[in-house]
Amino acid sequence: MKSENSYRDILKTTSLFSGVQVLGVFISIAKSKLAAMLIGPAGVGIVGVLNSTLNVIIGFSKLGLDVSAVKEISALYDKDEKKVLRIVSVLKRLCWITGLLGAVITFVLSPWLSKLAFEDSSHTVSFMLLSVAVLFNQLTVGNLAILQGLRRLKKLAKASLWGSFFSLIVIIPLYYYYGISGIVPAIILISFFTYIFSWIYTKKEFVNQPKLAVKETLSQGKSMMKLGFVLSLGSLATVITIYAIQIFITNNGGVDEVGFYNAAFIIINAYVGVVFSAMSKDYFPRLSSIVNEQKTMLKVVNQQAYVAILLLTPIIVIFLAFIPTIISILFTKEFMPIIGILTFGILATIFKAVSWSMGYILVAKGDSKLYIKTEVGFNVLLLIMSVFGYVYGGLTGIGIGYLVYYIIYLFGIKIITNNKYQFKFENEFYKILFICLILCFGTYLATYIDNLYIKYAILFVFIAASSIFSINRLDRKTDLIKQIKQRITKSK
Repeated sequence: MKSENSYRDILKTTSLFSGVQVLGVFISIAKSKLAAMLIGPAGVGIVGVLNSTLNVIIGFSKLGLDVSAVKEISALYDKDEKKVLRIVSVLKRLCWITGLLGAVITFVLSPWLSKLAFEDSSHTVSFMLLSVAVLFNQLTVGNLAILQGLRRLKKLAKASLWGSFFSLIVIIPLYYYYGISGIVPAIILISFFTYIFSWIYTKKEFVNQPKLAVKETLSQGKSMMKLGFVLSLGSLATVITIYAIQIFITNNGGVDEVGFYNAAFIIINAYVGVVFSAMSKDYFPRLSSIVNEQKTMLKVVNQQAYVAILLLTPIIVIFLAFIPTIISILFTKEFMPIIGILTFGILATIFKAVSWSMGYILVAKGDSKLYIKTEVGFNVLLLIMSVFGYVYGGLTGIGIGYLVYYIIYLFGIKIITNNKYQFKFENEFYKILFICLILCFGTYLATYIDNLYIKYAILFVFIAASSIFSINRLDRKTDLIKQIKQRITKSK
């Protein structure tokens, strides 16, 4: 019964984020559509490069506080309130210090950043102005880390939703009246409103937190910064890799090609983001709180991977069946060159879900050296495969490289967690994964059928089969259908 409740809790948390995520997806659709119509592929490319540059700076300056703070707060929030109060106070002060540091770095290095990202100094002023966005982003990171560590998931979801909604409100007039010139003001205002809503939902948490001097803050936060910095090196490797790929595409294919690349991953992240959002927001702090209980930890990882692939499979199947239509809805027909990268990118997500379920063990355990080696090594592999794929296959080649990378990553992280933590998936999980892979890759092959009637007949069979299979398996673990019936009865 306890095991069933654990499955139910995972599904419930994912449902919480999926409810918000559905609204978030609609907002993302509107933002993507507006960007495609008003600033085109070149504009989407500029937005992507600017944001990626800021992400690298934020990745360095935040010192991994978002990860280490969540880990420390989630381990203590229901055990020692006084210590949690001090952690929250320290975190908020450190976020101001690191945020200002990041802003100064961005402002001072703006000429160099412009030349690195765009091969000229035309965006120097843009980076100077965007230093403000770096500060707001860092403050937001701190607020969201508090909500995540305290498991205030509803507030966390609402803060994210309202931030997304106001970002849509911001870009409409700026893109409409100013086009590409409105990109920088839009990024600054989006970071501001995201911070405001994160602050609104955080301010009532621990209002009596102690006030610490700067010296005391640095002394108290030393261990948090040390752990965070080490862990951040791994996540920073991902940010730098994505940035390097975008710079490579800019230099070899132009800003339009970067726009296509960014558009593809905007769709992938929006479409399947609910599962990975739930992992980072709920699964990580939950895993951190029981990481020293070996049997419980292994069971939780199995359950998370099980639920993740069952939720993803019908999403992937539907996506593969209607990729051209989805591109038309989210962007414009001008973005059809991204079909190839999207196809292989969405197939990679099922391997990504399984590998992430295991990968979080390293972070939750605080095994910093192994985590850094793993992340740096695998991100170097991703960069090589992306560059190789683009040179020989363009954007579609990047998609193929992305799929192959996550297959290799899955096997690699499985070997590491098995040897280091004696982690093993249950036999039932392998059976479910095998069926899910057949459904996904069977759908992919069906898209090559020339006869439209036969093709869509087979695709609808795969859609029905994947949906029924996932619902049936989730129902066995969570009484999903019974719960849905109860909710419908209550609503009536």
